[in-house]
Amino acid sequence: MFRHKPSISERIREAFHPTPVRKRVNTALHRLHVQLRRLEAKTYQLQARDRAIYSKCVAAIQAKNNAQASMYASECAEIRKMVLITMKSQLALERVALRLETVRDFGDIAYQMNLVGSVLSIVRNDLQNLMPDISTELADVNDTLQSVILEAGEATEQNLDFNIPTEESEKILKEATALAEQKMRERFPEMPQIPTREPGSTQ
Repeated sequence: MFRHKPSISERIREAFHPTPVRKRVNTALHRLHVQLRRLEAKTYQLQARDRAIYSKCVAAIQAKNNAQASMYASECAEIRKMVLITMKSQLALERVALRLETVRDFGDIAYQMNLVGSVLSIVRNDLQNLMPDISTELADVNDTLQSVILEAGEATEQNLDFNIPTEESEKILKEATALAEQKMRERFPEMPQIPTREPGSTQ
């Protein structure tokens, strides 16, 4: 997905008739929900692949083909690392969406945006290699939120650097990681033990 670049006419129009803050936040929320659906779809896709590879691993163990079983087990481990990233990102972004709804409905822009922007920056970096298109879209959402702060005139009273984690953003990400790990234990079977070759065995 290509990153949207405003045309010259759009930038001129925005300069003379800035979009209301509430509308900007609604736009950011909409784009965030789209990325959440994409992350959910990616998680299910990876989960289906893990099931297929896991079955092959079990079959290889039963056939006493330990080398092939090890290969499949390694592939499952890599898939599960990716699932943990997508699940953690999804859970963190769900919290971000809730905060944005608070901003839209009750204000408190500067404080909430600092938290939201910090979480978005970390999630965007986590997804950069796995899902670069979503990472790029989140960068655009972050740009939108920064413009909301500037438009509201609240950037001068606090240090609002979205790239610096806040105490609360770190708490959100820690909770998202713990919940993602719990969900993985529930959804993914434990990897079977691959028998080690006995000394002197020809297998």
